[in-house]
Amino acid sequence: MQVRIDPAHESNLAPIPVKLVIAGGFGVGKTTLVGAVSEIPPLTTEEEMTVASEGVDDLTGVERKKTTTVALDFGRITISERIVLYLFGAPGQNRFWPLWNDLAQGAAGAVVLVDTRKLEDGFASIDFFERRDIPFVVAVNVFDDAHHYEPEELREALTIPSDVPIVLCDARDRELTKNTLTTLVGHAIEKLSSTSDVA
Repeated sequence: MQVRIDPAHESNLAPIPVKLVIAGGFGVGKTTLVGAVSEIPPLTTEEEMTVASEGVDDLTGVERKKTTTVALDFGRITISERIVLYLFGAPGQNRFWPLWNDLAQGAAGAVVLVDTRKLEDGFASIDFFERRDIPFVVAVNVFDDAHHYEPEELREALTIPSDVPIVLCDARDRELTKNTLTTLVGHAIEKLSSTSDVA
């Protein structure tokens, strides 16, 4: 049975909240991405990096980084009258990974942000969402000094399944970031539809 919604009454319905996780390695640009696209001032849990992180956090490629996320970043973006995306940025360091299970609870999908200068840092995030069967896209954050690779080269290097979208993204750019989120929502809907057809 298909339920039809009268367009005249659709505007009276509450928007559908969609939870998305922004994940990736340390210093890849997750906080920047959430801040660039959020329509509200983002909530961040950035703390100053201290000597305690020396020898623990790999600062290769992000030597100027002075703060780090210790819990989560949070932002919101409305993509239509009916859909509001709630963005939860996950901390990148291994010692904060126990938080990932909580952040992923109820998530419709995830963006795995990668830096081609430290491509190996993307494996753990990809594995995390694959194991939990959470739809995800891989977004390549295009840093100015990073080497450019074709999407299929990255797919092979990261052993990403053929159905997982790979997009180029500049985490500082609102429109490119919105495009990444739109691609993720479309992928999640498509995956949900294919699962329903099988069932």
